[in-house]
Amino acid sequence: MERFNRFNLGLRSVLVAVAVVIGSVAYGQSKERTTRDFELGQASEVLVNIMRELESGFVDEVSAGELLDAAATGMIAVTDPYSEYLSESDMDGFEIMTTGRYGGVGSLIRKRGDYVIFAQPYKGSPSDVAGVKIGDKILAIDGVDMKGAATEDISSRLKGEPQTDVVVVVERNIDSRVDTLTLRRERISIPSVDYSGLLRDGIGYISHSDFIEGSYDEMRRAVEQLVATGQLRGLVLDYRSNGGGVMQEAVDIASLFVPRGQRIVSIMGRDSSSLVHYDTRYAPIAEDIPIVVLVGGTSASASEILSGALQDMDRAVVMGTRTYGKGLVQGTRYVGYNGYLKYTTAKYYIPSGRCIQSRNYATMRSEGSVTTVPDSLITEFRTRGGRKVYDGGGIVPDVKIEPQYISRFAITLYAMGYMEDWADEYMRRNHAKSIDVRSFSITDEDYADFCRFIEDKDVPYESETRAALRNLEKAAKNDLYDERLDEAIESLQSLIKDDKMSNMETYRQEIIDALNADIILRYAYRSGVQENLAANDEVVDRAIELLLDTEEYERILREQDLERR
Repeated sequence: MERFNRFNLGLRSVLVAVAVVIGSVAYGQSKERTTRDFELGQASEVLVNIMRELESGFVDEVSAGELLDAAATGMIAVTDPYSEYLSESDMDGFEIMTTGRYGGVGSLIRKRGDYVIFAQPYKGSPSDVAGVKIGDKILAIDGVDMKGAATEDISSRLKGEPQTDVVVVVERNIDSRVDTLTLRRERISIPSVDYSGLLRDGIGYISHSDFIEGSYDEMRRAVEQLVATGQLRGLVLDYRSNGGGVMQEAVDIASLFVPRGQRIVSIMGRDSSSLVHYDTRYAPIAEDIPIVVLVGGTSASASEILSGALQDMDRAVVMGTRTYGKGLVQGTRYVGYNGYLKYTTAKYYIPSGRCIQSRNYATMRSEGSVTTVPDSLITEFRTRGGRKVYDGGGIVPDVKIEPQYISRFAITLYAMGYMEDWADEYMRRNHAKSIDVRSFSITDEDYADFCRFIEDKDVPYESETRAALRNLEKAAKNDLYDERLDEAIESLQSLIKDDKMSNMETYRQEIIDALNADIILRYAYRSGVQENLAANDEVVDRAIELLLDTEEYERILREQDLERR
C-alpha cells in the first residue's frame, strides 16, 4: 500500500505538471500551438496510464523509476544521438564531461586478473604526489579487501568529497613491496592541453584534447609561454582527437588569434527569433602568428567551430581530413527530482554563414534512418577574403592528408591489456633508466621480447580478408557450386598470412608505436607521450614545412577554394 501511495503521489505531480503546461497557453495564441498543446496533454495522460498499469499489474515487480528511465530513453531515441535524460546518478559523469573536474585521487584504473591496478596517475594529483606508479595493484581500500572488486566499485571508493582521506594498500609493480598510503582527495582538474612546446625552426605546437571549463585559460598560458620564447614563427594547433565540448571556450580561444569583437559563431533554433551571436571578448596575444590547424574525422563540435571560424576568417590553414560534421547545440533543462534533460536546441553557424552539420536526423524520425546532407542541398559560401567554402559536410581542410588507420590487430592487442602488461614488465627491468622523450623507441630486442610475451596469449582476431573468404565459402555451399570453387577457395586461404605471429610482423611498426607510448607514459605522463608523437608525426612535419613556406601559406589563404566534400 505504501508503494502504491508513493506512486500515486508521483503520478499526481506529473498530472499537475501536465495541467500547468496545458493551462499556460496564452490568450490569443495560434490554433496550431493550442492543438499541439492538446496533443501533448493527451500523450502525457496515455503515458502516465501505461506507467500506472505496468507498475501495479505487470507480472514481475517494476518500479516507477525504471519505467521513467525506459520511457525517457524511448522518447529521446527519436531525436538524435546527442539528447539524453540524465538522472541524479548520471550527473557526476556529466559534470566531469563538461568541467573536467571531480573529487578524487586523480588516476585512471583498470582490471588485471583478480585486482584493479592504477593505470595512469595524473601529474600533480594526490596519487602522483603519494608516489603511485602505473601498474601498482590496489589490495585494499579503507580496510576492505579489494580482491575481485570491479573497477566501478574501486572508482566509487576512491572518489569523494575534496579534503577527505582514503587509505589505500598497494602492491608496487616495480618490486612487489606492499605500502599503505593515505591519500587526501582533491578537486581533480583534467588538463585539456596535453602538450605545448617549440618543435623546430621556431614552430610552436599545442595539442588540445577537449573543450571544458578552463580550456581558454590553459590555451592562453600555452600561447603566452611560446610567445615569451621570442622564437615563435608559426603555430600548429592539433585538434585531430578533439571531440568538442563547451562552445564558449572555443569562442574565447579564437580571441587569442583574432581581434576583439569578431563574430565566431551564431546559434539559431527553430526560427530566427532564437538567433544569438557570439563574438570574441578578449584582446589577442598572437594576432599575427601564422597558424596551421590539424583536424581529423573525430574533430567535432567546438573544435569545428574554432577551426571553421579561423578558416572562414582566412586566419589559419586547416590541414588533415574532413571533420565529423556536428553543427548541433545541446542545452540542459531541469525536469524535476534532480533529473535533467540534455537535448538539441539549435544549430550553430560559423562566420561565413555555413552550418557544418553533416547528418540529417529528421529523416531518422520519418524514415527510420540517418542520412547525410545530399549534394543538391549543399550551399556555397565565401570566406572573408572571397574563397569558396561549403556547408553540410563538416570542415573540409585546405590541405588534405590521407587518413591513417590503425589495424584491428593492434587495437585488439591493446584492448586485451597485453601492451600495458608488457610495459609494466619492461618498467620492472628498466625503471632506473632515463629516456629522451622525443627520440625514445624500444629496441629490436625489446620487440622480440614482446613477441615472446604474446606467443601464449589468446588474441581473438580475424582479418577482414579471411572473414570475407569464410563468407564466400558459406555462400558457395549454399549455392551448390562444384568442387572447383572449393579448390579455388582453399588456394586463397593458403595465401592469407594472418596468424598471430605473422601479424606481429605485418603490423610491427604500429605495435612499436603503441608500446613506445605506453612506456613514455610511465616516465613522462601524457604530456610526454604527446611530445614524442608530435616530434615523430609526418602530418606535423607537413604543417611545419607549410608554415616555413611563407609564399605557399599565403597563397592558400588568398586564393584557394575548398572542395565540396
